[in-house]
Amino acid sequence: MHKHHSALGLAKAPNGNSDVAAIVEQRPVQPVTLLRPHAAKRAARFFAEKFPGKSLYAVKANPSPDLLKVLWDAGVTHYDVASLGEVRLVAETLPGATLCFMHPVKAEEAIAEAYFTYGVKTFSLDTVEELEKILRATKGATDLNLLVRLRVSSDHSKLSLASKFGAEPHEVKPLLMAARQASDALGLCFHVGSQAMSPAAYGEAMGRVRDAIVEAAVTVDIVDVGGGFPSWYPGMEPPALEAYFDVIYRAFEELPISYSAELWCEPGRALCAEYASVLVRVEKRRGDELYINDGAYGALFDAAHIGWRYPVKLIREEESNAREMPFSFYGPTCDDLDHMAGPFELPADVQAGDYIEVGMLGAYGCAMRTGFNGFGVEDKVIVGDEPMASLYGGFAERERRSNVVKL
Repeated sequence: MHKHHSALGLAKAPNGNSDVAAIVEQRPVQPVTLLRPHAAKRAARFFAEKFPGKSLYAVKANPSPDLLKVLWDAGVTHYDVASLGEVRLVAETLPGATLCFMHPVKAEEAIAEAYFTYGVKTFSLDTVEELEKILRATKGATDLNLLVRLRVSSDHSKLSLASKFGAEPHEVKPLLMAARQASDALGLCFHVGSQAMSPAAYGEAMGRVRDAIVEAAVTVDIVDVGGGFPSWYPGMEPPALEAYFDVIYRAFEELPISYSAELWCEPGRALCAEYASVLVRVEKRRGDELYINDGAYGALFDAAHIGWRYPVKLIREEESNAREMPFSFYGPTCDDLDHMAGPFELPADVQAGDYIEVGMLGAYGCAMRTGFNGFGVEDKVIVGDEPMASLYGGFAERERRSNVVKL
């Protein structure tokens, strides 16, 4: 792992004896992942301070051990794990972390190892069959936190998570009653979808939670509003995160639950999107198409397969004065599917040999790299500059002011 002050420093190939200089003097042939631990730390502190409950980092968004340690040091102590692999990873990286197995469909062997080897006590479920599986795997344990997942709408979100998991309204009452009998703490959870663009998503889902509690007439100890908290991307500029927190808190306060009930959330994208970007090189230009050295089988999976638009910036020693125009990208593999339609707005004079920073790839981008077609080798460099966009700017400024020592 190398360190540098900015993406521009890499492209300029500065003189020096450091490992970074040795890489950039050759001008990077492979994509370079630029890591900003300070941005992830800032996001974690924001949630720890402002969300009116407990925040569980959704590990699937970016399982990097380095990132997990940054979040831990910033106050995130609970982790939403969705597989045995993630259970093992977080337990080995952060032995003191509390793990919550929030995938509603799990292998019985995975449940058993999570419980008996790693001390996992929290599990989600959306069917009676999954409840029975959990009880068999844990040998009838009586110290479980069992969270019943409700199916809710994803209408306010850019990516739906409404079709695969979640109990239907007619299934909820018997499931809650059965889970209440089997659990030490009973919870309800949901997921409004990824990149929720309106706080109303959570308000409407909490209405479903209220209906479920009233109909089943059970005591609920945990309400988990899941993930979906957004980040900033071109064409996807969400409201301030505080607006989401306000809606969630007001709805939580109106639920028929005990005063000691806990409120949880599972941010993934919102904690790690600003953590990383990728520096790519243009290998060829064909009209408004740029052939770059990363793509659909690397960090740009979402850009290719679901049309996600990321912020982009031309990195040159001398700033371009050309007007901007829309481009699409082709990745480095021989596959026609390795295509990112964009549009990505860049100066019209971009050409082969130029470098482009693609921002906000800390969420999912870094996690989904493959080695397909022999591509995928990359370098990682820690940089100290700011991410290309941020929802935490005001919070960062306030923290900087609070750290100033006055004599």
